[in-house]
Amino acid sequence: MSDSQKSSVDYIPPTEFTVPPDCAGLRLDAALARLLPEHSRSRLQAWLKDGLILLDGANADAKRKVWGGECIRVAVPPAPTFADAAEDIALPIVFEDDALIVIAKPAGLVMHPGNGNASGTLMNALLHHAPALAGLPRAGIVHRLDKETSGLLVVAKTLTAQTALVRQLQARTVTRHYLALVHGQVTANGTVDAPLGRHPVQRTKMAVVKRGGKEARTHYSVKERFARCTLVECRLETGRTHQIRVHMASIKHPLVGDPAYGKTKSGNATLDAFPRQALHAFRLALIHPDSGAEMAWEAPLPADFTALLEQLRD
Repeated sequence: MSDSQKSSVDYIPPTEFTVPPDCAGLRLDAALARLLPEHSRSRLQAWLKDGLILLDGANADAKRKVWGGECIRVAVPPAPTFADAAEDIALPIVFEDDALIVIAKPAGLVMHPGNGNASGTLMNALLHHAPALAGLPRAGIVHRLDKETSGLLVVAKTLTAQTALVRQLQARTVTRHYLALVHGQVTANGTVDAPLGRHPVQRTKMAVVKRGGKEARTHYSVKERFARCTLVECRLETGRTHQIRVHMASIKHPLVGDPAYGKTKSGNATLDAFPRQALHAFRLALIHPDSGAEMAWEAPLPADFTALLEQLRD
């Protein structure tokens, strides 16, 4: 199909520009990151690999150096379409402006459609609330919370904001604090520094692995002790899948209500009756991608978690 035959809906005309002299000596991917700051470096590298970016009319390696004067042609792939994906689902919005949406996700809400969850997800709700998000990768979602984890998460409303937030996550300048109720008596504050990867046998689970795992670090501090469990505050230094759940289980303090990584039966009826992992993202802090201001939000514990703690105190 020729360029003229493609519709404006599924086709974005290529962008062409000349490498300026101040990029001389840079790797091609570094020059592209400087010239196209709205796109992440990993995205630009992927486009180079796929032949969507040409240097002087030919494919080029990301490591190739540029010296100024070269012609770059970028064929940005069309944004994914989310036909009939918008759904009128209530969103508990904590903050919103032209760049960000901060949401207090309830437990039980899945992040995006997938196997067994074709609809009724956070992404479906976002596309109804802000239809322009259909033009962004993953509808602006930059980090995840497990289905049964409640609490704060941020969504970008523009490509520039999304790229900036992803870079903040990579630079670890996004601060995320959680409250977790774990089995057993945690005697002191501490840090779990253990790499995480796919479980070698149960591939739907994560595990602490000695080889090939990704760096993962969780800091925890005791907030309140009960007879058979402890309320701890966890601060993520990294953000791996199931990180808090796996890390706390690895030190023999699995989360209450988390049979995947902990106990199916603890011997305590109150704890065993809690229907989900007792984990809540209560604080989120970041640098606003447009203003550069430091911003922070807090979300109170949801009713089910609060009721569980009140039962334990009684």
